[in-house]
Parts: sequence; structure tokens; C-alpha cells
Amino acid sequence: MSENVVRLHKPTDTAAVTTLTVVPDAPAGRGVPLWVRSGRTVKAAATHERTRSAGRTVVRHGIYTFNGGRIVARRAWDGRTGARYERMIRAAEAAGNLEAAEEWEERLSRFRAARHHRRMDLLHSPVDAAKGVAVGAGMSIGVLVGLGVVMAISTGHVGDVVTPLTATIDFIALLIRIVQIVWGPALTIGPFLALLALWSVGRRQQAAPNWALPANVRSGEGEPITPSIVVKALRDLGVPALRNAIKEMGDAGASMLGPITIAGCGVEVDVTLPSGVSTNEVQSRRRKLAENLTRHEHEVFITIPQAARTVRLWIADSGALDEPIGPSPLVSDETITADYKKGKAPWGRNLRGDAAELSVYQRHLLITGRSNQGKTAALRSLALWLSLDRSVQFWIADLKGVGDWSMYDGIAEVLIEGPSDDHVVQATEMVEDAVEEMNRRIEVRRTDPAATFPPLIVLVDEAQVAFMCPVKGEDGRPYGGAKATSRYFMAVRKIHNQGRAVDVLMWQGTQDPTDQNLPKLVREGAHTRASLVLGTEQQSRMALGDKAVDDGAAPHLLRQGLDKGTLVVASDGIEMPAGQSSITVRTHFIDDDPAAEIAARAKALRDGVTTLRVVDQAEERDALADVAAVIGDAPRLRTNEVLKRLHSLAPKVYGDQWTNDRLKALLEEHGEEPKKSHGVMVVHRDHILRALSNRDETGSAFAAE
Repeated sequence: MSENVVRLHKPTDTAAVTTLTVVPDAPAGRGVPLWVRSGRTVKAAATHERTRSAGRTVVRHGIYTFNGGRIVARRAWDGRTGARYERMIRAAEAAGNLEAAEEWEERLSRFRAARHHRRMDLLHSPVDAAKGVAVGAGMSIGVLVGLGVVMAISTGHVGDVVTPLTATIDFIALLIRIVQIVWGPALTIGPFLALLALWSVGRRQQAAPNWALPANVRSGEGEPITPSIVVKALRDLGVPALRNAIKEMGDAGASMLGPITIAGCGVEVDVTLPSGVSTNEVQSRRRKLAENLTRHEHEVFITIPQAARTVRLWIADSGALDEPIGPSPLVSDETITADYKKGKAPWGRNLRGDAAELSVYQRHLLITGRSNQGKTAALRSLALWLSLDRSVQFWIADLKGVGDWSMYDGIAEVLIEGPSDDHVVQATEMVEDAVEEMNRRIEVRRTDPAATFPPLIVLVDEAQVAFMCPVKGEDGRPYGGAKATSRYFMAVRKIHNQGRAVDVLMWQGTQDPTDQNLPKLVREGAHTRASLVLGTEQQSRMALGDKAVDDGAAPHLLRQGLDKGTLVVASDGIEMPAGQSSITVRTHFIDDDPAAEIAARAKALRDGVTTLRVVDQAEERDALADVAAVIGDAPRLRTNEVLKRLHSLAPKVYGDQWTNDRLKALLEEHGEEPKKSHGVMVVHRDHILRALSNRDETGSAFAAE
């Protein structure tokens, strides 16, 4: 009986008595037909994980036996015929290796000749076998009779002459009886043993569909890379021409693969694609290829070597790329030094686990990537190494301004820190000064070809702030922008064009590249181009160039946040495998405290560099005195006119940010706020002079910020 439901009815007044009404449940399943409930039960049982697991088990072991028979039959056929040699000939021809095809054809000829001799020998073997049996039987009987004669002489009984012969006959009869007894059960058990043998062969080869395999085998997580796995991954890539070519190859595609070699925390293999399959068809299916290899997308890298129709696969060990690469040699080795001309900066490790070192000699540098992915850290690690060469000069503009480059106070001759338009103006003027220094060196070189100059690194971090700056100079030219009128853009272009000849180098770090915040002519002028994770393939082409991306460089496929500090580098200053135009580097991260220690070592090598820290020009001007100066001898002046004259006096200081409210705040600070005259706000000359006198007595001041 089903459980009853107790419902409590609230009394209508305080005097009423609470009553309990017991209402029985509705019968279970009321209103649902029996066939529906039965169908649901059957469906639940059929789709239960235990049922599915049992079904996979039955199918798996059945297919093991069937495919095991196919494998054994094929092995037997290969052993008795020249099918194996013919497959190898077709594979060599498909790969275009005619020498290998001729060699296999010669082996096939030798095999057929040997088989012919064996068959000819079989024609004479029955007669020879009969003769051999007769001779053997006669000799055996003679030996047994001779042995009986010896026994008869020894015992004195003539009957012992046939005793050995009789014993032999009895033994043969016993063997016949044993065979008669065992033969029946053997005929019954034999097929089962044969099926067991076939099942064992299929099980060892895992000859079953992937969905029917056990869960631990089906996932393949961390599975070692073998030729068969690579070929199967390529076959299932979804390229019809590739799939058909592999099926037609006698060796099932093994001839496409070069040696699988250990390369750092993974393996590397070259794949020669068959005719009709292009390399970009494989490149565009990187994710599917990685999943076919039981790897994540970021654990498979596809590059294009020099050989035609060849792709080079680097396949990481499962989870290896998430392991740290260790500290920078700059941190672990305090004795390390730098050499601008001959040395290489220890930047990190490549995917093969080898040290990735970059030469910066006469190479302009551009590093780009999304925000907070390690761009400044990668750029700073190069600069920290180079600062250990005392001959190298640094002019640095950090347009982020959060202290990432503060340790260069005492190393850099110029250090600008801040994100405002004023800081962009200062950075632009710094780059223009570098252009003047470059021109001076070029003039010296013309008169003295043997003249040498200390390397000058002009470094601008967050350079996109400079390109996007809307401020215009006194001549009307904008500081930012991507046109020929842009002062920053043109200064960088001039250094790119001629700077390396006299060791004036431009290093820039910038965020997501576009044509607006990183013009084409600027990014194309960098000799070393590196990129962290980006959003699109188009941005990757902007960062590294079309050739690097066409050859497999893919910073847009790096993982946001997880691949922080991982760079794709296109440069002739870093060692990379022959035929590749880019390389992936996992850079060392140097935190602020270790960076300060390295900077201290660099300062100890130098002769007390005095860093020019460019400050806002507004801090250097006396705003109240400037107001008095622009009023001049006029008894009073309208506030709008005062602001106009202030802007003409110092446009970089009294720009658009100076308004009537700011001028009013300046005068109120000294108790001399503007007054109205004929309905117009004016500033009186006497009031300003009185404010100046009072300020000199009290020591108060209001700076133009």
C-alpha cells in the first residue's frame, strides 16, 4: 500500500479545532500506458553504462578473433607469395623513390627464383622419399634383429632374437592407441584453441574499432608516438587524396615517414606527402591531427622544411609543455656577462628543450602580443642581459609607467615612465634625438670609415600608445598616427632605415598589432620579430610576416593565459632547424626583485651613469608668474584671452587641459579669483601682482600640472 499524504487544514478561527485529513496517493503510474513504461524500462536498461560496457566487450573480443584471422591469413599469404615485395614496390613508386623500387623488384626476383627451385625439388621428392623410407626401414629392422641376436647369445634363448622387434611393434601399437583416444577430444578442442590463438593475435594488435576498446586504451592519453599511430592520424585527417594514397600503399603509408626522433620534451618526424596532397591541407587541420594523435592542439606543431611536399611534426609528451623551464641563467649565474657583438642572450628554451639564445647585434627588435602575456618580461630579459655589457647605452620610454623599467635608473641615460600624452611627446622627442645622434654618427663615419660608436638601444615599451596619440605639435604635425606626417612614425622609420649601420637600434614592445597601432612599414623594418599569443591569423601575419605564418608559425593558436611567456620568433639571430622560418621559445621569467639584482650588477660595471628622468614640463613652470607675464601692462584681461596667451606661451603645458575652471582654481588658491566686468569674467593685473607678492612672503606656489 502506498504511503498516505497528511494535509493540515488551518482553522478558520481561534476556537476551531485543527483537523487532519488523510488523502491516499494516486496509484503509481496512473495515466501512463504499460507499453510506454515498459519501453522506458527497456531503454534505460539498454542505454545503461553497464549494458554498453558489456556490449563493447562482446563486440571487441569478437572482432579481435575475426581480425586476428585476417592478420594470420595475410602473414601466411605474404610468406608464401611475393605480395609483400609488390606492396613495397608500389609504396616506393608512390613516394617517387625509384632506387628503392628497383631494389625491392630485385628482391622479388630472387624470391621467385628460390621458390621455383623449391617446387622443382618437390617433383623428385616422392621417389627420393620412398627410397629413403625403404632404406631407413631396412636398416632399422636389421639393427633390431642384430640386437636380438646379441640378446639370444647372452641369455641362451633363441626366442630373444625377435624380442627387440616385438617390443618396437608393441610401442608403435601403444602410440596408435593413444592417438585413437586423444583424437576425438582433439578434434573437439582444436577449433577452440585455434580461435583462442587468433583472438590472442588480434588482442595484441588491438585490432578493433576505437569505440569498442577499453576506456584506458580508447583515451590514449600520454600514448607514445609510433609510426602506425602517425599514419593512422594522417589517414583519418579528412583529406580524401591522402586517405586513398595511404590505402594504395603496400606498406600502409610507412614509407611516408622519416625517422621518429626524440626532440626535447617530445618527438619529431618528417612526413613526405603523396602526390596530390598539399602541405597547407595538413596545416589547416592541426587540431584534428592533434586529437588523432591523442594530444591537445597546443602540443602539436606543424612546420614546413625545405624538402618539397614535406611537413615536419613536433609532438610533445602529454602535459610536458605545462611544466616550468627553470630560472634564467642571469639569475642562477652571477658571473655571466654580455657581449653585444659576439654574444647571445639566454632567452629561454625551444620546444626541443634546448637553450634558445638570441643575437641582438645590429638587429632592430619588435615584440608584440596580447596584454598581460609576458611581453614586457620577454623584452626586459633581453635588455637585462645586454646591460651587462658596459659599452651599451640605453634610452628607454616605458609608456605603461608602472615601474617595470625603474631598475634602469642608473643604467639608462634617458628614462621616461608614464602613459599620458605628455609622456608620448617626450618619447617622440627621445626617438627624434636618437635620429639626430644617428645622423651625427653617419657624418663621422663618412670622414672616418674606421670610426666606431657605442651601441645605443632606443627602447619603447607599449609603443601602441605612441602610435595612437592624437596630440599635435607646434607645427601642426601629430605625434602619433601612421602617416608620413606622424613624428613618432617617421623617427622610427629613419632609425630602421639607417640606424643599424652605426649601431643605433630600435626596440619596441606593443600590444595586439593592427594597421593603426603598428603600421606596416614599422613592423616590416624589424629584423627580429616575436609574438606572444594573438587573437587572429591576420594579427599573426602582421606580427611575424606572411612567410613565417605560411611556414607554420601560429601565435594565434597559443593558449591565452596558459602559454604566458611563450613566443614565436622569426629572426636570423636565433638558431633554428634548417628550412624553418620561425621557432617557438618558452622564455625565462625574471621577476622584479631578481631583475633589480641583475640591474645592480650592471650598475657596478658602469662608471656612474646619470639617468635623465624627463618630468612634466608643467612642473618646471610657474603658472602664476606666466599669467602675470601674459597680462603684461594691460589693467585687466578677459579669462579667455589669458588662456589663449598661456597656450601660445607654452603649448605643451597649457594645452586643452587648461580651462576657465583651472585658471579660476589657480587664482582662488591665492585669494584673487576672477571678477566680472560688464558681464565678462576678467583677470586684473593688480590682483595678480598682489598674489605674487603674497606668495613670495608665504612661500606658497601653484604649479602648472
